[in-house]
Amino acid sequence: MATVRYFAAAEEAAGREQEVRAEGTLGALRDALIVEYPTLGGILPRCAVLVGGVRVDDATPLGADDLVDVLPPFAGG
Repeated sequence: MATVRYFAAAEEAAGREQEVRAEGTLGALRDALIVEYPTLGGILPRCAVLVGGVRVDDATPLGADDLVDVLPPFAGG
């Protein structure tokens, strides 16, 4: 099971800082998050989703030791 960490607006939308998920691919994880957290579904398409610190495609398998970070767009000055 992969550990998913949420940051900034993604954390607020999911209502948690992190959780452990059982989905087998990144695409399955994205689909499940949209269903489970509808507010997160509104921003997830704009988020950077990293597996092990790297952007990958939705076909990427998720393993027990994987760390998935959900990072919404940031604005800075």
